[in-house]
Amino acid sequence: MTFDAIGIAGTGLTLHRKWLDAISDNMANINTAKPTSGAAFQARYIVAQEGEGVSGAYVAGAAYGSAVGRLVYEPDNPVADAKGYVRYPDIDLSEQMGALIMAQRGYQANAAVVDRAKESYQAALQIGRN
Repeated sequence: MTFDAIGIAGTGLTLHRKWLDAISDNMANINTAKPTSGAAFQARYIVAQEGEGVSGAYVAGAAYGSAVGRLVYEPDNPVADAKGYVRYPDIDLSEQMGALIMAQRGYQANAAVVDRAKESYQAALQIGRN
């Protein structure tokens, strides 16, 4: 039972770490300007799924945001086209911050489960020694 809790929480830790990685990539590239002839940076979103035949949550893959992005008039930008436009990703910073908080809390909760399960396992071993 204790090992199940540690294993399940471990899958949650992995899932939330990958979610945090995706969010940090999205936030790091929120101001990445591209030429209008190319695609904008595409935000990455982690797709989670329930484990099939096993307990826990797993990364099923990733979904990507729009490559169209948004056009911004910046004639002084080195990648601006002849009309002065550049392409920025269509990423909402407040949405990313909200997701960041949820991913951090999920990671912390799963880490706490691992700690509590470890403590209960050690307590059970101590009882067995006495």
